[in-house]
Amino acid sequence: MKSLFKTLAIICLGLLCTHLNAAEILIQMDNTQKNHLKAYGIAYWVLQNQMEVDWLLNYRGGSFACKHLDQIENELKIRGVSYTVIADAQYTAILSDIADPSKNTDVVKLQKAPRIAVYTPESSLPWDDAVTLALTYAEIPYDKIYDPEIIEGKLVMYDWLHLHHEDFTGQFGKFWRAYKDAKWYKNDVALQTKMAKELGFGKVSQLKLAIAKKIKEYVIGGGFLFAMCSAPDSFDVALSAEGVDICEYMFDGDPIDPQAQSKLNYDNCLAFTDFKISTNPYEYEISDIDVTNKRKVKKENDYFVLFEFSAKWDPVPTMLCQNHERIIKAFMGQSTAFRSDKLKPEVLVMGENKSIGEVKYIHGELGNGTWTFYGGHDPEDYQHFVGDPATELDLYPNSPGYRLILNNILFPAAKKKKLKT
Repeated sequence: MKSLFKTLAIICLGLLCTHLNAAEILIQMDNTQKNHLKAYGIAYWVLQNQMEVDWLLNYRGGSFACKHLDQIENELKIRGVSYTVIADAQYTAILSDIADPSKNTDVVKLQKAPRIAVYTPESSLPWDDAVTLALTYAEIPYDKIYDPEIIEGKLVMYDWLHLHHEDFTGQFGKFWRAYKDAKWYKNDVALQTKMAKELGFGKVSQLKLAIAKKIKEYVIGGGFLFAMCSAPDSFDVALSAEGVDICEYMFDGDPIDPQAQSKLNYDNCLAFTDFKISTNPYEYEISDIDVTNKRKVKKENDYFVLFEFSAKWDPVPTMLCQNHERIIKAFMGQSTAFRSDKLKPEVLVMGENKSIGEVKYIHGELGNGTWTFYGGHDPEDYQHFVGDPATELDLYPNSPGYRLILNNILFPAAKKKKLKT
């Protein structure tokens, strides 16, 4: 009998010790974090290894938490990401605090690593892309896809798609005036023209429209779309111009439709309406959606402010705005920001400079999917020119502007029922 009690005591003591030793890893995302960008890569790595991550919305800058395992802790050390090991009881107290109805905090469970694709050509072009830089630096894997793969229907293989620096109107970025004699420009035109013919299209503009429509269908079907720089406005302009020639002869071999502006169909667009296209081939601009040519703000005064949403009632925009800063330094691009008076009424503004009527960061739903547009080219290079070297993110591991990109990458991993707003 004594031996039975002794055995039971040992078992109980073992269970008690196991309980006391159980722990969580808290990856803080406030200003105490040494490397915010690589922290996203850790969260993705945990998901890749079939483990769950809690995203603590508005708690210490949007922190992450997961079970304490040696392999996760080793990975955190290797990548130089700050973290704290806490007991289960401490984490329970944090969750209780987050659940307090009076606090603008919540927990979203991330369950599955999203499959990521970047829409980008294989050909070498004289500029980089902030999203691929962020993915590479954070060590988050992605596939490159382009027109042939999309025409073949391969988009359905992916949860999340980024549109690289692209002109969906078929005007080759309107680089003709400045770079028509440059070797890279000639090569790009030749490759795009050849690709269009091989895929059964008479013009590059027709191919790009078909691609835009397939991407729109992808979103309607449940895909997550993210786009920066020239992609957002050129995407909507291309959709609005279905069946209308908006390209001058140097772009497609024949004149623009003189009635092009009046024939635009804004109902086809995701985000923008009532815009005017630029019909001047010498102008480095696609439409008046973008503010670049009209803005009068000095670099030192250029910023945008992130909106604060209700974590418990609006988890989607809350996730997309997680940051350790609310005021973010702005940056330029072929499309720097969007005119607020060109947005459709249902578009959700997440970041803006209201004093000058500029919207920087917007979001919307379409069918079963969502899209997010982010103005500008590179959050840590104020004015990135063609041919400039790529940004070294080792110099900017705590970039608030780059964090917005990485929020979007993790967003599709969230538990579906938590996304209903």
